[in-house]
Amino acid sequence: MESRDKQILDLAMEAGKTLLDAGAEIFRAEETIQRIAKAYGIEKSSAFVMSTGIFLTAESKGQDIYAQVKHIPINSARLNRVAAVNQLSREIVEGRYTVEEAWEQLEAIKQMPGKRDFTRILASGVGSASFCYVLGGGIWDAAAAFLSGFLLYVLLVALEKREKRTSKIVLNLMGGFWGSFLAVVFYRLGVGENYGSILVGSIMPLVPGVSFVNSIRDFADGDYIGGGVRMLDTLLVALGIALGVGLMYMLYYKVIGGILL
Repeated sequence: MESRDKQILDLAMEAGKTLLDAGAEIFRAEETIQRIAKAYGIEKSSAFVMSTGIFLTAESKGQDIYAQVKHIPINSARLNRVAAVNQLSREIVEGRYTVEEAWEQLEAIKQMPGKRDFTRILASGVGSASFCYVLGGGIWDAAAAFLSGFLLYVLLVALEKREKRTSKIVLNLMGGFWGSFLAVVFYRLGVGENYGSILVGSIMPLVPGVSFVNSIRDFADGDYIGGGVRMLDTLLVALGIALGVGLMYMLYYKVIGGILL
Protein backbone atom coordinates (compact mmCIF):
# COMPACT_ATOMS: atom_id res chain seq x y z
CA MET A 1 0.00 0.00 0.00
CA GLU A 2 1.29 3.44 -0.94
CA SER A 3 2.40 5.74 1.84
CA ARG A 4 -0.23 8.32 0.88
CA ASP A 5 -3.05 5.76 1.15
CA LYS A 6 -1.74 4.70 4.54
CA GLN A 7 -1.60 8.34 5.65
CA ILE A 8 -5.24 8.80 4.57
CA LEU A 9 -6.39 5.72 6.47
CA ASP A 10 -4.38 6.73 9.53
CA LEU A 11 -6.16 10.10 9.38
CA ALA A 12 -9.57 8.42 9.12
CA MET A 13 -8.74 6.10 12.01
CA GLU A 14 -7.52 8.97 14.20
CA ALA A 15 -10.66 11.00 13.45
CA GLY A 16 -12.83 8.05 14.51
CA LYS A 17 -10.73 7.53 17.63
CA THR A 18 -11.08 11.20 18.56
CA LEU A 19 -14.85 11.01 18.15
CA LEU A 20 -15.23 7.83 20.17
CA ASP A 21 -12.88 9.09 22.87
CA ALA A 22 -15.01 12.25 23.15
CA GLY A 23 -18.22 10.27 23.70
CA ALA A 24 -19.68 10.20 20.17
CA GLU A 25 -22.10 7.53 18.98
CA ILE A 26 -20.90 4.40 17.16
CA PHE A 27 -22.59 5.23 13.86
CA ARG A 28 -21.07 8.73 13.85
CA ALA A 29 -17.54 7.35 14.19
CA GLU A 30 -18.10 4.72 11.48
CA GLU A 31 -19.61 7.22 9.07
CA THR A 32 -16.83 9.74 9.62
CA ILE A 33 -14.09 7.16 8.98
CA GLN A 34 -15.66 6.01 5.73
CA ARG A 35 -16.42 9.53 4.51
CA ILE A 36 -12.84 10.69 5.04
CA ALA A 37 -11.40 7.62 3.31
CA LYS A 38 -13.77 8.00 0.36
CA ALA A 39 -13.17 11.75 0.08
CA TYR A 40 -9.47 11.10 -0.55
CA GLY A 41 -10.09 8.38 -3.12
CA ILE A 42 -10.10 5.13 -1.12
CA GLU A 43 -13.26 3.29 -2.14
CA LYS A 44 -12.68 -0.14 -0.59
CA SER A 45 -12.57 0.45 3.14
CA SER A 46 -14.52 -1.04 6.01
CA ALA A 47 -14.74 0.21 9.59
CA PHE A 48 -16.10 -1.82 12.48
CA VAL A 49 -16.53 0.37 15.54
CA MET A 50 -17.33 -0.73 19.08
CA SER A 51 -17.62 1.34 22.23
CA THR A 52 -14.05 0.52 23.19
CA GLY A 53 -12.30 -0.10 19.90
CA ILE A 54 -12.04 0.49 16.15
CA PHE A 55 -11.16 -2.07 13.45
CA LEU A 56 -10.32 -0.59 10.05
CA THR A 57 -9.44 -2.50 6.89
CA ALA A 58 -8.88 -1.28 3.32
CA GLU A 59 -7.66 -2.56 -0.02
CA SER A 60 -5.60 -0.54 -2.48
CA LYS A 61 -5.49 -0.86 -6.27
CA GLY A 62 -2.35 -2.96 -5.96
CA GLN A 63 -4.31 -5.45 -3.83
CA ASP A 64 -2.31 -4.52 -0.73
CA ILE A 65 -4.28 -4.90 2.47
CA TYR A 66 -4.32 -2.30 5.24
CA ALA A 67 -5.56 -3.26 8.68
CA GLN A 68 -5.42 -1.44 12.00
CA VAL A 69 -6.98 -1.90 15.41
CA LYS A 70 -7.18 0.73 18.15
CA HIS A 71 -8.41 0.40 21.71
CA ILE A 72 -10.32 3.37 23.09
CA PRO A 73 -11.26 3.38 26.80
CA ILE A 74 -14.61 4.88 27.76
CA ASN A 75 -14.07 8.48 28.84
CA SER A 76 -16.20 11.45 29.77
CA ALA A 77 -17.93 13.37 26.99
CA ARG A 78 -16.17 16.22 25.18
CA LEU A 79 -18.95 17.49 22.93
CA ASN A 80 -16.87 20.40 21.64
CA ARG A 81 -14.44 17.92 20.10
CA VAL A 82 -17.28 15.89 18.60
CA ALA A 83 -18.67 19.01 16.93
CA ALA A 84 -15.21 20.04 15.69
CA VAL A 85 -14.44 16.64 14.12
CA ASN A 86 -17.89 16.61 12.49
CA GLN A 87 -17.19 20.00 10.94
CA LEU A 88 -13.74 18.88 9.81
CA SER A 89 -15.15 15.78 8.09
CA ARG A 90 -17.69 17.91 6.22
CA GLU A 91 -14.96 20.27 5.05
CA ILE A 92 -12.79 17.32 3.95
CA VAL A 93 -15.69 15.98 1.85
CA GLU A 94 -16.05 19.45 0.31
CA GLY A 95 -12.38 19.30 -0.71
CA ARG A 96 -11.12 22.16 1.44
CA TYR A 97 -8.07 20.36 2.87
CA THR A 98 -5.19 18.28 1.66
CA VAL A 99 -4.32 15.24 3.77
CA GLU A 100 -1.52 17.16 5.50
CA GLU A 101 -3.78 20.13 6.26
CA ALA A 102 -6.48 17.81 7.59
CA TRP A 103 -3.92 16.20 9.92
CA GLU A 104 -3.00 19.65 11.25
CA GLN A 105 -6.65 20.47 11.87
CA LEU A 106 -7.24 17.15 13.62
CA GLU A 107 -4.20 17.61 15.87
CA ALA A 108 -5.52 21.07 16.82
CA ILE A 109 -8.89 19.52 17.70
CA LYS A 110 -7.22 16.90 19.90
CA GLN A 111 -5.51 19.70 21.82
CA MET A 112 -8.75 21.60 22.44
CA PRO A 113 -8.91 22.31 26.18
CA GLY A 114 -11.84 21.23 28.27
CA LYS A 115 -13.89 23.62 30.33
CA ARG A 116 -12.14 25.40 33.18
CA ASP A 117 -12.51 23.77 36.57
CA PHE A 118 -14.47 26.68 38.04
CA THR A 119 -16.86 26.66 35.06
CA ARG A 120 -17.56 22.95 35.59
CA ILE A 121 -18.03 23.44 39.34
CA LEU A 122 -20.40 26.36 38.80
CA ALA A 123 -22.34 24.44 36.14
CA SER A 124 -22.72 21.55 38.58
CA GLY A 125 -24.24 23.86 41.17
CA VAL A 126 -26.61 25.47 38.66
CA GLY A 127 -27.65 22.06 37.31
CA SER A 128 -28.35 20.75 40.81
CA ALA A 129 -30.43 23.80 41.68
CA SER A 130 -32.38 23.59 38.42
CA PHE A 131 -33.28 19.92 38.82
CA CYS A 132 -34.22 20.47 42.45
CA TYR A 133 -36.61 23.27 41.46
CA VAL A 134 -38.10 21.31 38.56
CA LEU A 135 -38.72 18.32 40.84
CA GLY A 136 -40.86 20.35 43.22
CA GLY A 137 -38.37 22.14 45.43
CA GLY A 138 -38.69 25.77 46.44
CA ILE A 139 -36.20 28.61 46.11
CA TRP A 140 -34.41 27.72 49.33
CA ASP A 141 -34.37 24.04 48.39
CA ALA A 142 -32.73 25.03 45.10
CA ALA A 143 -30.21 27.14 47.02
CA ALA A 144 -29.29 24.13 49.18
CA ALA A 145 -28.98 21.93 46.09
CA PHE A 146 -26.78 24.57 44.43
CA LEU A 147 -24.38 24.54 47.38
CA SER A 148 -24.37 20.73 47.48
CA GLY A 149 -23.76 20.39 43.75
CA PHE A 150 -21.07 23.07 43.85
CA LEU A 151 -19.16 21.40 46.69
CA LEU A 152 -19.71 17.94 45.18
CA TYR A 153 -17.85 18.94 42.04
CA VAL A 154 -15.08 20.54 44.07
CA LEU A 155 -14.42 17.04 45.42
CA LEU A 156 -14.65 15.41 41.98
CA VAL A 157 -12.26 17.90 40.39
CA ALA A 158 -9.80 17.36 43.23
CA LEU A 159 -9.96 13.58 42.73
CA GLU A 160 -9.42 13.97 38.98
CA LYS A 161 -6.18 15.84 39.61
CA ARG A 162 -4.65 13.01 41.61
CA GLU A 163 -1.66 11.34 39.98
CA LYS A 164 -3.14 7.92 40.67
CA ARG A 165 -6.33 7.52 38.65
CA THR A 166 -9.49 6.87 40.68
CA SER A 167 -11.77 4.19 39.21
CA LYS A 168 -15.16 5.30 37.94
CA ILE A 169 -17.11 3.19 40.45
CA VAL A 170 -15.12 4.54 43.41
CA LEU A 171 -15.42 8.09 42.08
CA ASN A 172 -19.21 7.85 41.84
CA LEU A 173 -19.48 6.03 45.17
CA MET A 174 -17.60 8.87 46.86
CA GLY A 175 -19.67 11.41 44.93
CA GLY A 176 -22.94 9.80 46.01
CA PHE A 177 -21.78 9.69 49.62
CA TRP A 178 -20.56 13.31 49.64
CA GLY A 179 -23.59 14.68 47.76
CA SER A 180 -26.11 13.03 50.07
CA PHE A 181 -24.12 14.07 53.14
CA LEU A 182 -24.14 17.70 51.99
CA ALA A 183 -27.88 17.50 51.35
CA VAL A 184 -28.42 16.34 54.95
CA VAL A 185 -26.15 19.07 56.34
CA PHE A 186 -27.82 21.93 54.47
CA TYR A 187 -31.29 20.60 55.27
CA ARG A 188 -30.38 20.45 58.97
CA LEU A 189 -29.02 23.99 58.81
CA GLY A 190 -32.44 25.15 57.64
CA VAL A 191 -31.52 25.87 54.03
CA GLY A 192 -34.59 24.33 52.40
CA GLU A 193 -37.59 22.29 53.48
CA ASN A 194 -37.99 19.53 50.87
CA TYR A 195 -35.18 17.11 51.60
CA GLY A 196 -36.01 14.69 48.79
CA SER A 197 -35.73 17.39 46.12
CA ILE A 198 -32.47 18.64 47.61
CA LEU A 199 -30.98 15.14 47.60
CA VAL A 200 -31.97 14.36 44.00
CA GLY A 201 -30.68 17.72 42.80
CA SER A 202 -27.41 17.24 44.69
CA ILE A 203 -26.49 13.95 43.01
CA MET A 204 -27.83 14.83 39.55
CA PRO A 205 -24.40 16.03 38.24
CA LEU A 206 -23.19 12.44 38.65
CA VAL A 207 -25.86 10.95 36.37
CA PRO A 208 -24.31 9.82 33.04
CA GLY A 209 -26.92 11.32 30.72
CA VAL A 210 -24.80 11.39 27.55
CA SER A 211 -23.71 7.77 27.93
CA PHE A 212 -27.31 6.64 28.54
CA VAL A 213 -28.70 8.52 25.53
CA ASN A 214 -25.90 7.22 23.28
CA SER A 215 -26.59 3.65 24.38
CA ILE A 216 -30.26 4.06 23.39
CA ARG A 217 -29.23 5.50 20.02
CA ASP A 218 -26.85 2.60 19.44
CA PHE A 219 -29.64 0.13 20.24
CA ALA A 220 -31.95 1.98 17.85
CA ASP A 221 -29.31 1.70 15.10
CA GLY A 222 -29.08 -2.06 15.65
CA ASP A 223 -25.66 -1.93 17.33
CA TYR A 224 -26.49 -4.11 20.31
CA ILE A 225 -22.89 -4.74 21.34
CA GLY A 226 -21.97 -1.04 21.44
CA GLY A 227 -25.28 -0.12 23.07
CA GLY A 228 -24.86 -2.90 25.63
CA VAL A 229 -21.37 -1.74 26.60
CA ARG A 230 -22.52 1.86 27.07
CA MET A 231 -25.62 0.75 28.97
CA LEU A 232 -23.50 -1.41 31.27
CA ASP A 233 -21.21 1.57 31.89
CA THR A 234 -24.28 3.68 32.73
CA LEU A 235 -25.63 1.05 35.13
CA LEU A 236 -22.27 0.74 36.89
CA VAL A 237 -22.19 4.50 37.41
CA ALA A 238 -25.75 4.41 38.78
CA LEU A 239 -24.75 1.52 41.06
CA GLY A 240 -21.80 3.51 42.38
CA ILE A 241 -24.03 6.50 43.14
CA ALA A 242 -26.63 4.31 44.85
CA LEU A 243 -23.98 2.58 46.96
CA GLY A 244 -22.57 5.92 48.03
CA VAL A 245 -25.97 7.28 49.07
CA GLY A 246 -26.86 4.01 50.80
CA LEU A 247 -23.55 3.90 52.66
CA MET A 248 -24.03 7.45 53.89
CA TYR A 249 -27.49 6.65 55.25
CA MET A 250 -26.32 3.40 56.82
CA LEU A 251 -23.51 5.17 58.69
CA TYR A 252 -25.79 8.07 59.46
CA TYR A 253 -28.44 5.96 61.18
CA LYS A 254 -26.00 3.48 62.75
CA VAL A 255 -23.57 6.05 64.17
CA ILE A 256 -25.71 9.02 65.16
CA GLY A 257 -29.18 7.52 64.96
CA GLY A 258 -30.44 9.85 62.25
CA ILE A 259 -30.86 12.76 64.64
CA LEU A 260 -30.41 15.34 61.88
CA LEU A 261 -33.64 14.42 60.07
